[in-house]
Amino acid sequence: MGMNAISLIPMFPLLSAALLMLSTGRMPRQLAAWLGAGSVGLSALCVALVANDFLADGQVRELTLWTWMAVDNFTPRIAFYVDGLTVVMMSVITGVGFLIHLYSVEFMWEDESFCRYFAYMNLFVAAMLLLVMADNLLLLYLGWEGVGVCSYLLVGFWYRDPANGRAARKAFVVTRVGDTAMALGLFLLFTELGTLDIQPLMAAANDQWQVGDTLPVLATALLLGGAVGKSAQLPLHTWLPDAMAGPTPVSALIHAATMVTAGVYLIARNYELFLLAPPTMEAVAWVGVATLLLAAFTALAQHDIKRILAYSTISQIGYMFLALGVGAFASGIFHLMTHAFFKALLFLAAGAVIHCLHHEHNIFRMGGLRTRLPVVFWSFLIGSAALAALPFTSGFYSKDAILLSAWELPHIGPWLWAGGLLGALLTGIYSFRLVFIVFFGEAQTEPDKQPGWRMAGPLALLCLLSIVGGWFALPLAGVFGPGGHGEIDHTVEYISIGTPLLGLLLAYLMFLGRQVSIEGLVQSPTGRGLKDFWFSGWRIDSLYDILWVRPFTALARWWRNEPVDRLYNAIVSASRSGHRALLTLQTGELRWYATSMVVGLVLLLAIMLRNAS
Repeated sequence: MGMNAISLIPMFPLLSAALLMLSTGRMPRQLAAWLGAGSVGLSALCVALVANDFLADGQVRELTLWTWMAVDNFTPRIAFYVDGLTVVMMSVITGVGFLIHLYSVEFMWEDESFCRYFAYMNLFVAAMLLLVMADNLLLLYLGWEGVGVCSYLLVGFWYRDPANGRAARKAFVVTRVGDTAMALGLFLLFTELGTLDIQPLMAAANDQWQVGDTLPVLATALLLGGAVGKSAQLPLHTWLPDAMAGPTPVSALIHAATMVTAGVYLIARNYELFLLAPPTMEAVAWVGVATLLLAAFTALAQHDIKRILAYSTISQIGYMFLALGVGAFASGIFHLMTHAFFKALLFLAAGAVIHCLHHEHNIFRMGGLRTRLPVVFWSFLIGSAALAALPFTSGFYSKDAILLSAWELPHIGPWLWAGGLLGALLTGIYSFRLVFIVFFGEAQTEPDKQPGWRMAGPLALLCLLSIVGGWFALPLAGVFGPGGHGEIDHTVEYISIGTPLLGLLLAYLMFLGRQVSIEGLVQSPTGRGLKDFWFSGWRIDSLYDILWVRPFTALARWWRNEPVDRLYNAIVSASRSGHRALLTLQTGELRWYATSMVVGLVLLLAIMLRNAS
C-alpha cells in the first residue's frame, strides 16, 4: 500500500486543480470546497501511510513512473525518492496545507472567484509536493518553477487592483533572477558530472571533487542564488513583503509554511555537495545572519499586521540559513517544521482579525481584541510565544539548537551566535509589540463577526502543534548522520534561553506597562530618520529602483521607436491599407458581385488555357 500511496500524494491535488479549472467557475461552492480541501486531506492520509511504513523499517522508497525524456545519455525520469527528509517535508506540506485549505473555505466563501482560488491552491500543493519528492534535480526544477507560477497567480489573485498585479509581477521577476542562477548551476553539474539524479550526483561529486575545489564552490554558489531568491533572503528578499497583497491563507501556506522554505530544502537535499564548498557554506551562514537582522529591525517599524509577519518570515528563514551554513542541517529542517506550525498559526490568526475587523490591516486601528476575539487572542499569544522562542514552545527547541550549533563553529561561530542572539532579542520585542497593541488597550475598531468552526478548528490544532511540535523526533539521522552537540557551555545556553525573555520584558515595558517611554527617542530627528529607514526596508527597494528599474524602463521607452520597428510598422500599415481597399468592394449591389465573379472566372480560365497550351 505504501508504494501505491506515493504516486497518489501529488495526484489528488493535481486532479482536483484540473477539475476546478475545467469547471470555469460554475461548480457549486460546496462541491468546490469538498474538492479543494478534501484532495489535500486525502494526500495527507497517503503521507501518513507512507510515513508509517518508513518509520517502521527506515528503508528509502524509490518509485519510477516513466522516463520523462531520452536525449543521448540524458534520461531524466518522473520518479520519486522518499527518505526521512522527504517524509518531513511532505508531512508539513499536506498537514499544514490541509488546515489552511479548511480555513480558506470560510475565509473565501463570499469571494466571487471561489473555484479559481482552490484551483490555484491545489495546483500549488501538487507542484510543491513534486519539488520535495523528486529524485532528480530536473524534476525538482519543474516543481520549483510550478510553485513560482502559482505564487504569481495567488499574489495577484484580486487582479482588478493594479497594486496586486504589480506585487505579483515583482515576485515573479525577482525570483526569476535566482531561478536563472539555479538553472546555470544545473547546467554546470550535468556538464561536469553527467547526471542530475540526486543520489548518483552526490556520489559522483564526492568521487571527482575535493573539498574547496573551484567547481563545487561555483556550482553551490549558483544553487545558493536560486535558494536566496525562492526563500526571500538578501539580496532577493524584497518581493515577499509586497506578496502580502494576496489572500491571507495564501500568505500562510505559500509565503510562510512551504514555498519560501524551498531554498532551505534545496540546500539540505544537496548537503553533500555544499560540504565540498566551505566558502559557500560560510556565505550561507552570513546571508542568514544578515537577513535575519535586517528583517527583524524592519519588522519593528511596520504597522501593517501582515507585513510584520512577512518580515518575521524573512527573519526566521534567515535562522534556517544560519543552521545550514554552520552544518546543522537537521536543526535547520527542525526549525523549518516548527516555523511552519507557528507562522501558519500567526498568519491565519491575522487573517481572522482582518476578516472580523472590516478588512483592517493597521495595528494602531485595532486594540482591545483580547476579550472581543478570545480564540484569535490565544492563537496569537501562543504563536508569538513560539516565534519569540519562549521556553517550552516549539520555536524554543529549534532556535536554541541553531544558536548552540553556531556557537560551536570555530573562528566565526561566536560572531554568528551573537548575530542570531540579537535577532532573538528583536523577535521577542516585535512579536509582543504586535500582541500588546492589537489585543490590549482601548478598542479602536469593533469586530462585526466571530470566526466560525472552519477557522477556529485549524487555529486550535496549530496552537497545539506550536506548543508540542518541539517534542517531535524527526527521522533525519539517516539523511544527515547522527549530529548532536559536543560539551554544551551552559552559560551560552542560559544566555540563549534568557534573551527572548528579555525581549518580552522590554516589549511589555514599552508597549503595555508604559514604564519605559520611547516616544522622545522616536520623535527625535535621529529617531524619525531611523524609523523611516527601517520602515522602508532599509531603502533597498529604492536602491534597486535606481540601479535597475528606472534604467530599464527608460531604455524600453527609448527603444520603443527603434529603427527596426519601422519595418514591422510598415507591414501593419500595408495590411490596414489593403483591408480598407477591400472594404470598398463591399457595396451591397448584387450586379457588381455577379460581374466581379464572371470577370474572375474568365481570368482564371484564360490563365488555365494559356498554361495548357
